[in-house]
Amino acid sequence: MNITYPHVIENCIGEKIIFQRVQPEPDGDRVLVENFVQPGHGPVMHTHWLQDELLTVLEGRIGYQVLGQPKQYAGPGETVLFERGTPHRFWNAGDDVLHCEGWIKPANTIVFFLSAIYAAQNKTGTAEPERFDGAYLMQRYASEYDLPEIPGFVKKTIIPATYHLGKLLGKYEHLKDAPEPIRA
Repeated sequence: MNITYPHVIENCIGEKIIFQRVQPEPDGDRVLVENFVQPGHGPVMHTHWLQDELLTVLEGRIGYQVLGQPKQYAGPGETVLFERGTPHRFWNAGDDVLHCEGWIKPANTIVFFLSAIYAAQNKTGTAEPERFDGAYLMQRYASEYDLPEIPGFVKKTIIPATYHLGKLLGKYEHLKDAPEPIRA
């Protein structure tokens, strides 16, 4: 997948990310991001196994939570850091658009992965991605990303079965240029 920056993605549920640029660094490239989230929206609980994520609130109020911990909130000028391997979520906890800037490091496959997730959500018109695309992304990139609230049976049985059925049915032609997953 050939990406030029800035690279803008939007989903049907009120989230927009602008990947501004990739900043090369000796210990891994950092992708600089800007995001806009509509009130009440934001990504589900997720884990980046290999990346740190930092967000600074420019406008609005962010709600955020680490799995198993209480909800927390931050406002303009405040920064939230999610370290790699930490299941977390965030959302717009205010009445106006939440506007943040930040980074994800190392960049790895995050630009492709989130672009594909947003496209799969736009196919269904809901927060839930199209099933074959979702199974492809969760199966292929399991070494990099996780959704901890999906039951183990679904992750170990349903998602792999859906992924393999999708391969048999030729559902992944549009993902043929997907980057190789990063292995820890």
